[in-house]
Amino acid sequence: MESVSLASKLDKIRSPNLQNQRQTAVVLSAVEDTLRDQKTEFAPTAYFAAVLALLNQSISSSAGIVNKDLATSVVYLLDLITPFTPAPLLRSKFSQILTHLAPALTHPEAEAPLLKSSIGCLESLLTAQDSAAWQLSQSQIGPRRAIAGLLNLAVDHRPKVRKRAQDALTKVLKNPPPSPSVDHPAADMCAETSLRSLSQLAKATGKKQKHRSHKDDHHHDPSLIHSLQLVKTIAAASGGWPARKIEPLCEVLLGISKSSNEYLAMAAFEVFEVIFEGMSDELSSVKLPRLLEVISEMRPSQNDSQLLPPWIAVLSRGYEVSAQINPDETFLKLPELFDLISGFLESSSHNVRVSASECLVSFLSNCVPHTVLLNPSVFDEKVFEKLARSAASLLTVKYQASWLEVFNVLEAMFDSLRWRSDPVLSGVVKTIGELRGNDSFNGKKEADRVLGKAVRAMGSEIFLSILPLNLSSPGAGQPGRVWMLPILRDYVGNTHLAHFRSEFVPLSEVMFQRVIGHGEADKTLEVKIFETVIQQIWSILPGYCDLPLDLPLAFDQSFAEMVSNVLYKQDDLRPDVCKALQTLVDSNKAILALEPDDDLILQRRVSKADARSNINHLASFAGNLLAVLFNVYSQTLPQYRGFILKCISAYLSITPEKELMSTFVRVTTMLESSLGEPGQTQAEKQKLKKAEDKMPPVSHNLMDLVITISIYLPRESFGTLFNIASLIIMKGDDPQLQKKAYKLIPKLSGSEAGKAALKERSAELQHLLISSAEKASAPSRRDRLEAISRVVEFLPDADLHFIPDVLSEVVISAKEVNEKARTAAFDLLVLMGEKMRHGGVVVNSKVAHMPDDAPSVPGTLEEYFTMVSAGLAGSTPHMISASITALTRILYHFRESLKEDLMTDMVSTMDLFLTSNNREIVRSVLGFVKVSVISLPPEMMLPRLKTLIPNLMGWSHEHKAHFKAKVKHILERMIRRFGHEIVERNTPDDDKKLIVNIRKTRDRRKRKKEAGGDEEIEGDAPKKRASKFETEFDEAIYGSESEDGSDISDDEIMGKKTKAGKAKKGETFIMEDDEPLDLLDRKALANISTTRPQKVKQPRRNMSAKTNEDGKLVLGVESSDDDAVMMDISSEIKKDEDTLGGINAYIDAIKGKDAVQRGQRGRLKFSNKRSKGGDGGDEMEVDEEEVVQKLKAKQETNGKGLPKRRGLGMSKVKGGRVQKSPRGKFGRR
Repeated sequence: MESVSLASKLDKIRSPNLQNQRQTAVVLSAVEDTLRDQKTEFAPTAYFAAVLALLNQSISSSAGIVNKDLATSVVYLLDLITPFTPAPLLRSKFSQILTHLAPALTHPEAEAPLLKSSIGCLESLLTAQDSAAWQLSQSQIGPRRAIAGLLNLAVDHRPKVRKRAQDALTKVLKNPPPSPSVDHPAADMCAETSLRSLSQLAKATGKKQKHRSHKDDHHHDPSLIHSLQLVKTIAAASGGWPARKIEPLCEVLLGISKSSNEYLAMAAFEVFEVIFEGMSDELSSVKLPRLLEVISEMRPSQNDSQLLPPWIAVLSRGYEVSAQINPDETFLKLPELFDLISGFLESSSHNVRVSASECLVSFLSNCVPHTVLLNPSVFDEKVFEKLARSAASLLTVKYQASWLEVFNVLEAMFDSLRWRSDPVLSGVVKTIGELRGNDSFNGKKEADRVLGKAVRAMGSEIFLSILPLNLSSPGAGQPGRVWMLPILRDYVGNTHLAHFRSEFVPLSEVMFQRVIGHGEADKTLEVKIFETVIQQIWSILPGYCDLPLDLPLAFDQSFAEMVSNVLYKQDDLRPDVCKALQTLVDSNKAILALEPDDDLILQRRVSKADARSNINHLASFAGNLLAVLFNVYSQTLPQYRGFILKCISAYLSITPEKELMSTFVRVTTMLESSLGEPGQTQAEKQKLKKAEDKMPPVSHNLMDLVITISIYLPRESFGTLFNIASLIIMKGDDPQLQKKAYKLIPKLSGSEAGKAALKERSAELQHLLISSAEKASAPSRRDRLEAISRVVEFLPDADLHFIPDVLSEVVISAKEVNEKARTAAFDLLVLMGEKMRHGGVVVNSKVAHMPDDAPSVPGTLEEYFTMVSAGLAGSTPHMISASITALTRILYHFRESLKEDLMTDMVSTMDLFLTSNNREIVRSVLGFVKVSVISLPPEMMLPRLKTLIPNLMGWSHEHKAHFKAKVKHILERMIRRFGHEIVERNTPDDDKKLIVNIRKTRDRRKRKKEAGGDEEIEGDAPKKRASKFETEFDEAIYGSESEDGSDISDDEIMGKKTKAGKAKKGETFIMEDDEPLDLLDRKALANISTTRPQKVKQPRRNMSAKTNEDGKLVLGVESSDDDAVMMDISSEIKKDEDTLGGINAYIDAIKGKDAVQRGQRGRLKFSNKRSKGGDGGDEMEVDEEEVVQKLKAKQETNGKGLPKRRGLGMSKVKGGRVQKSPRGKFGRR
């Protein structure tokens, strides 16, 4: 294997690609010629001997480097060969090789290639040495002398040389010779040398910083950085740092870490990190206690704000590693460490306090093992008590300045100790509760978080015994704590459910009695407060139902009856109660879904056996609860009962099969009886939307329940299920009920049993969907397409005739008004194409409207495109347009799998359709052309441009339906992909001005980008957003904007999903007047629109004539309000447009929206925007100088050489009116 590897390396040298490798190839050729002459096999030892002989000739110990080029090539070959040379041979030749390499390693002008190869040779030689060789002193020719050379090169100023030397040291130290020692024999020497160098450089740098000017404070010393990197390399390679050298290293590193130079500080911390990581294994962990002891003894001064933060950070990281190696011993040291660090919270420096709090949080998060929580010993409990006393002391006045940091520590303590917080932290809870109850206390938000963590750790029962609510009957000196209800709501969990019954249910009854006692009178503020309290009390119930510890005991018949009564009688409390009931099931199912091993900490003290028992207990109540939930569901308005359906689904998932079947039978029986009632038409549904307090028909409610039950039913009941669906689907008098019936098929595909049923009953479902096509209502279109998709997904290969049976319906659905229906149609088109591509047989004789003797054809992608293309011969423009849109979608998806001639024929056909006079057809063709230009190969599209571009240009003058903008956008994509010259060459002469305009726009955009301008040029594309696509090609395709006014966006055709509920561009606009919109106002929604609001021009107040102090009129004086006066005149004269229409036209020409304006770089800009239905932006920009030149000959004339007549009351003007020439040379935009 090695010879093969060596041969492959030598092969690369024999055929060099670079100039500097040719000399090496010549040397290798000479070596191989010599071996051939000697009839020696090309083995590593033979190569080694031959190259070693050349080394003696190229480098001499006395004369140095004899031939630089030859020496570089020889040493390079030696570096390649030595890894494959036997170790005994390397040991025997070590002195000879080192003697010859020494001049290259020590030569001051040695080049990097020679040094890198020499380092590689030393690496192979040193890894082959045995323990005896490492015993030689550094003064002798031995491995230690070579290590000294590597250490010098490891801090070389050249990056590649330095990196190669560090890699060599790493490999040598990680491969020690066999010995009982943990460290490599050279580890001490490497550590001592690098530490000495680091200390000297650190002292020198410190002296320089004292004498530096302020400007050079952040100048980093490269040598010190290199030395730190060397220390890091040695620490990582030798399994931490040698134990005897730890203390001086820590002292130096801590001194460097307080430097104001961030590079040095980061490098010092990286060294500590590497040292700790190196000690995490079993062998090196014996060094860790000594390292932590040394770091602890180096405690800086209490007021040293520079050195304390790094020292605290290093100590935190060290004990984090210690907790991984010796968790029990580290936990016993925790009180001592806590007291050590907590003392720094008194510091006046904010940075020190923050560092201390983060260190304490780290201690509590990492140094409390799970074993002491589950089975604490007497010593462990004493540790808890010591930590609690230390925590309580942090709440004294002495630490008041750092209470915000203290609260963070207390949060971490509650999270770490969990249920062991009781009773040791009871005093802390009481103290913080009293602080929180004080109105003048400023840290309420932070205190709430601590109390919330206490609720989660201790449990609400213990917590409320320390801080009672005192709401029902507070005594003297017992303040009410209603502010704790939101805290309990957010943090209660994994506690005793019985406590809610004993504590909160009676409290809720007391509050409810006070509300009832008020009678029917208008609600006072006090009554509203009581109602709010009741709402907050029941909002706590979901937390109590999150994995309760006493579910079998607390959830009994009486509790179920109480919950049922609340569901029936209290509409406002239904969301919380349903969420609580659902949480009971979901939380226990989550425990059962965990990995096989039980982790009681992760599972919050509930084992899998307990969770299974809880599920079985809830299942015994499922039947009665479902009956209650069904009744409540039927009594709740549709817009308020989504949560009830989720709760029903949760209990159906645990209901025993027998009860589930009986429930299903009852529901279906009621549904069958209700189907005889008159259905709900679409018009009636719209009326119900307006009258939001009207309930839907009973059959709709029952159908919702049937759909929810369906995925939990056994397979034998699917026959009844399909019969019900068939009956409703074929019944066309109730569109909403039909829509729900179609939802049943996609719902069943969500379960394994449902998938099996869909496969078994595929033929039955095919017949149902085909026969019900004529009775399908418009509201059910999307759900019908989803149902067809599920049938196609499980369609057998022999039943592909179903695809042409439903294809026309799917194609025509691609033009649906409803966006979701269109998306479903596009997805189904792709799915049917995938099904056809996988193969099968299309039995045409089974297809409707096909003769019985029609031959069967194999299912292929080409056959599928032929089926879809048949719609191009449709009798209506709508069908033709839909077929083109469908072809566009599937062409884009399958473009890489189609044959080239098929795609060419499609493009040719669409080219012909561009000549159609029907706008609906052409609009679809434009979408096809755009997708073709973007995604099809250039070599396929280039020959078509000769006819495609002229046909496109025929629609560039059509302004309706944004045809002009569409054509322009397609041309822009053509230019981007094929080049400006090709597009312009195929463009008719009369239309080339549009190409010129596109080129100018692109040039302006390019200049703007190069100039780094931030202003967007009008007509340019918007700024490129951060790409969320994998390739630039995807970005080019998906990033294209869809044009306004199109019934189908390009995103839909290309399969890009749009977020539901948003406009096509995902924009929302706020309509504001003079005052900012108050988003908390209930009427704020009326001022939020998904379309850009039109600005309404407010009539401006008429300006009266100016008067002086005596009341006399002042005329002829220039005013800064000329524009306002002009608009006032405009608003007045509009009252009599028949008489003064000419004045109006003049004012519009000067100040109207179509007036001449100045654009970028002072250019004059003409706007051709239509007032109604235009393409929204056909503008032309011209240069002012060109305009002036054109007008020089016409100044002060009316075109006939005569002075131009001025309007009455108008001042003199220079020049004439700027007109657009019909043959002007300025391009349109």
